[in-house]
Amino acid sequence: MKKALVIIAVSISLVACNKPAEVKEVKTAYVDTSELMKQYTEAKDLEAKYKAQAEEKGRQLEAEIARFKQDAASFQSQAQANGQAWAQQKGAELQKREQQLGYAQQALTQQLQQESGKEMDSLVSGVKKFIKTYGKEKGYSYIYGTGDAASILYAEDKYDITKDIIKELNDKYKAAAPKEEKAEAKK
Repeated sequence: MKKALVIIAVSISLVACNKPAEVKEVKTAYVDTSELMKQYTEAKDLEAKYKAQAEEKGRQLEAEIARFKQDAASFQSQAQANGQAWAQQKGAELQKREQQLGYAQQALTQQLQQESGKEMDSLVSGVKKFIKTYGKEKGYSYIYGTGDAASILYAEDKYDITKDIIKELNDKYKAAAPKEEKAEAKK
C-alpha cells in the first residue's frame, strides 16, 4: 500500500513537472506626457487659439487702459485750474474707472482660463482614452506616464512609445480636421 502511494505521488509530480508553466509576457511601455502635450498638434492648436483670443481681447482692454492713463494725465493738469471740488469729483470717477478696468482684466483672465481649462480637460481625457485603446490593440499590459507629474523615475528608452503615440494622435487629428472644417462651412 505504501509503495502504491509513493508510486502515485511520484507519477503525479512527474506529470506536473513535465507541464510547461504558462508564463504570460507582461508587455509594458511608457509615454512622456509633457513631451506628448508639446508635440501633439491638437494641443498646440488649442494653445494657439487661446493665446490669440487673449491677445485680441487684451488689445481691447489695453486701449481702454491707454485712454484711462490719458484721462489721468489730463486730470493732473486740470485739477489745479478747476478747483478742489472738481478734482474730488473727477478723482472719484477715475478711481472707479481704474477699479472697473482691474475687474475687467480679472474677468477676462478667468474666462479664458475656464474656457481653455474645459477644452484642455476634454483633450487630456481623449488622449487617455486613445492611449488605453492603443495599449489594448498593441497588447500592452501596462502603459505608464512620465513627465511633469512623474510616476516613473527610470525606464529604459526602448520602452518609450511617446513618438508612436504622438504620431498616431496627430494623424488622427489631421484626419478629423477636414471633416470639422466641412461641417463648419455648412453652418
